[in-house]
Amino acid sequence: MNNLKAIKRENTTSGQINKLRSEGLIPAIIYGGKDSNTKISIEKKSIKNILNSDSFLSTVVELEIEGKIQKALPREIAYHVVSDEPIHIDFMRIVPGTKIIIEVPVQFKNQADSPGLKRGGVLNIVRRKVELKCPAENIPDDIIIDLAGLDIGTSIKISSVKLPDNVVPTITGRDFVIATVAAPTVVKEPEKPTAAEGEVVEGAEGESAPEGAEAAAGKEGDASKKDEKGKDQGGDKKPVAEKKPAEKK
Repeated sequence: MNNLKAIKRENTTSGQINKLRSEGLIPAIIYGGKDSNTKISIEKKSIKNILNSDSFLSTVVELEIEGKIQKALPREIAYHVVSDEPIHIDFMRIVPGTKIIIEVPVQFKNQADSPGLKRGGVLNIVRRKVELKCPAENIPDDIIIDLAGLDIGTSIKISSVKLPDNVVPTITGRDFVIATVAAPTVVKEPEKPTAAEGEVVEGAEGESAPEGAEAAAGKEGDASKKDEKGKDQGGDKKPVAEKKPAEKK
């Protein structure tokens, strides 16, 4: 569990808050339970490592305020629109006996021991986080899924995941899928055609005319020959003698 030193603060004006940020502190507030809301500030360098983790908003932290330890859960982080630096954090007190709805990240282990992945299969992650309903004092940091022994075609459902006592998914009534080991997908590039021996490659020197052009040229030649033949026949043609009818005897 992460232990963070927090400084109680009374400043509320924007100028005072900006001064805290310039000194490397992040303004924050802790709320919930019977105690009143408490304004605090935390050193940025002390929280930077866990702040950037995927599980920060589901990680219980211990806030040390004036010598007293309070367990809390980060619920919201505000970031600067330009620098993307954290400028405010909301913490919720952990009150024993209450239940919390929280999104917990999914982690996978033993990929090297999965026969399906060894044979080129793909781990298809359907849900990277699962929403759970947990006792405040028993919040898991993550959900661990063991891939050892899983072959291609395996669907990993929530029923196959071992959850802590009294921790249940908020989705009820169906055994939803978290991930699958899918068959490999290989896309083959079409093979480029290779020129056979003696075949003319398009664009090469001495290329013969395209088939369409040859056909067109052939038609033009035939038409020209017909035209010339017609002219010759028309010019040399002799008139045919008119046939007289036979005389009656």
